[in-house]
Amino acid sequence: MYDLVIKNGTIYDGTGQASFEADLGIKNNKIKSIGEIKEPAKEEIEARGRIVTPGFVDIHTHYDGQVTWDPYLRPSTYHGVTTVVMGNCGVGFSPCKPQQRDWLISLMEGVEDIPGTALHEGIIWQWESFPEYLEALDNKPLAIDVGTQIPHGAVRAYVMGQRGIDREEATLEEIEQMSQIVKEAIQAGAFGFSTSRTEKHRDSSGALTPSITAHK
Repeated sequence: MYDLVIKNGTIYDGTGQASFEADLGIKNNKIKSIGEIKEPAKEEIEARGRIVTPGFVDIHTHYDGQVTWDPYLRPSTYHGVTTVVMGNCGVGFSPCKPQQRDWLISLMEGVEDIPGTALHEGIIWQWESFPEYLEALDNKPLAIDVGTQIPHGAVRAYVMGQRGIDREEATLEEIEQMSQIVKEAIQAGAFGFSTSRTEKHRDSSGALTPSITAHK
């Protein structure tokens, strides 16, 4: 017996082939068959006239703060998204020293137009390093899969302090420290490293992002 059968749906299977009408049988949280299913199921959903697809993967999101308080990452889950990638555009909240939290919120607000008040009130700070950020996410009951990149802006501010925020040139020693932080993040599970080189990206005060003038 199937746990769930979705009947008569219009299936787009993600391979690029034309859609087709079929039933889809699920057991133990896995798709077991696609076609005409006559076996009984614990639950049936009539999907005639509706589209059935694999979950969507959104590779460019900015849920870096919201993920700490909203396990459903709304509104993405309302639209069939089952995997998101965060940490884009060189902005995010890790690594982060406590005294840099307000500035990172200002950077996210300016670059992505996410209200700073929502971030101030919502973010549950449980980390400083990037590996600690990943651990904090692992401990949350998230409804969908989440991957994140380590953002350049946060890394420069973490290593260089106000000099990084003010877009001063990094020393060779600081570059080595930043490289090590990125390496540790990748080893801990970061999907990659993100940066920004556009003058359209500014913090809420109008200042350019730290990465815009990074020399290396």
